[in-house]
Amino acid sequence: MTARANRTERAVVAEKNRWRTRIVAARRALPAEVRAARAVALAEAAVGLAAITGGPVCAYLPVGLEPGSPELVAALHEAGHEVLLPVVPAAAGPLDWARYDGAESIAAGPLGLREPTGPRRGVVAIAAARLVLVPALAADRSGRRLGRGGGYYDRTLPLATAGVPLVVVLNDEELVAELPAEPHDRLVTAALLADAGHTPLGGAPLGNRE
Repeated sequence: MTARANRTERAVVAEKNRWRTRIVAARRALPAEVRAARAVALAEAAVGLAAITGGPVCAYLPVGLEPGSPELVAALHEAGHEVLLPVVPAAAGPLDWARYDGAESIAAGPLGLREPTGPRRGVVAIAAARLVLVPALAADRSGRRLGRGGGYYDRTLPLATAGVPLVVVLNDEELVAELPAEPHDRLVTAALLADAGHTPLGGAPLGNRE
């Protein structure tokens, strides 16, 4: 890599970190009642979207200030969808998956996460999903996603079946015009927003993936 390319890469990483700082601060400033109302709306929107796509659904349990709530996953399960949740691997790589069978099937995992305790399905389990819900700090209109920087979803999303919606769950204000991106960043096809609902990104309609 040339010195110029190194400088460009460092600049992109620095800009991503500035975005992360701003978004985490904005999430922290949201009143608890606003977060709670949005969590209800996101759960309803997720169930409605899954009714269109069918199951199984690859989802995740929101933690900390992430939009949504564990009730989103519970609502998908109660609606009759098979729900698979991520399991963080011991070494850097794609996420493993296991089935969600209610709150009693969840235990503490690494990185402050909670994970399903059932049999591991392997990294290829995402290929069976008809809908993939993805955590993010922000996304832009072209489908660029800003995560926390661990790279797990950038390694995982290429294993999803072509044409399956890859949907980030966000606060409405976290869908922005443009985000910095690196070559390894994987695009998503839509955002799920509390007020706006399902919002296609990058010109990709529901069920299609560029």
